[in-house]
Amino acid sequence: MPDVTDRTMRFSAEELKNGTSSIIREVYKALEEKGYDPVGQIVGYLMSGDPTYITSHNNARTLIRSVSRDALVEELVRGYMKK
Repeated sequence: MPDVTDRTMRFSAEELKNGTSSIIREVYKALEEKGYDPVGQIVGYLMSGDPTYITSHNNARTLIRSVSRDALVEELVRGYMKK
């Protein structure tokens, strides 16, 4: 059986945007569920890079760290400008 980890994967920009957007929503929801101010916590993470701003509840910390902070900011600006 061939090793799938040595294959090049292609993702469209739309797929990446959708993934980033859903991660932001999931992290936001997890922060709300734990009683945190989601906006403040996400801003703290984006400004400092410190993952402890994000709860580990529902795997939110791992999720947000799977996307670069630049990509997160880009998606937030994109979403803001659409509204």
